[in-house]
Amino acid sequence: MAPVTDYPRVDRFESATIVLPVMNETTSLEETVGIILRDVKDRTKEILIVVCERTTAEAMATVDRLSKRLGGLIRVHSQKLPFLGGAMREAFDLARGSHVVMMASDLETDPNAVTTLIANAEALPSAIVTASRWRAGRGFQGYSKAKLLCNWAFQRFFSLLYGVRLSDMTFAYRIFPTKLVQGIRWEELRHAFLFEALVKPLRLGVQVVEVPSVWKARTEGESQNTSLLNFAYFRTGLRTRFASRESILKPGMRIDNPAVKYAENHSNDHHQPSD
Repeated sequence: MAPVTDYPRVDRFESATIVLPVMNETTSLEETVGIILRDVKDRTKEILIVVCERTTAEAMATVDRLSKRLGGLIRVHSQKLPFLGGAMREAFDLARGSHVVMMASDLETDPNAVTTLIANAEALPSAIVTASRWRAGRGFQGYSKAKLLCNWAFQRFFSLLYGVRLSDMTFAYRIFPTKLVQGIRWEELRHAFLFEALVKPLRLGVQVVEVPSVWKARTEGESQNTSLLNFAYFRTGLRTRFASRESILKPGMRIDNPAVKYAENHSNDHHQPSD
């Protein structure tokens, strides 16, 4: 395949690659896939399930059942890079749809909102559409008051730093143009990648719009994130804000392209997302 020298403006949504990292999810994974099939099967190119050496035997058995039942719609990838960020970086490179959905398989990201993300990507194919817990009223189910306050302060600080009117820059529930994420030089491997995946496009001037959605603490398995890992988000946000735009792109990419120029002209638009 010839090297990419540019990522052209994405003129339309064609299909989605939906990425589901799996560690210890079973029932929640089946429910997530079931809702995706119910709501957006006709717009889904593939469900890309990413597993690793630590994926439990029970979760792997669930993945195998889904793969046998759904055939080519399910694509299973064993990650080589470590941690969640490594899983997502490899999934971005493997995605075959015009757009790629980042979400969880443990129901912390409400799969009922996938149809809203895709509907907005159809309307704004060059933009990133991201879910916001702050726009959903009671969007945090299971957060302590202290954690909620810290989250609000973090969102406020970085939205001001980046000069954007976004309420939730860390919720890892988004749909991206595939060519965009395949043209960016990613660095993070752990959970800070979820923040990097938004701030690097913002630094390039890509338009980001929000839709409301709720977060609910998982009831199955254990989270792989810790409070200590969250401090890496500050490093990622500060470093990216002052990085050159050229350094964010993979070698051979250019920033004088229609996708970025379009986004620069619309980066502060107040888009009213569809419900």
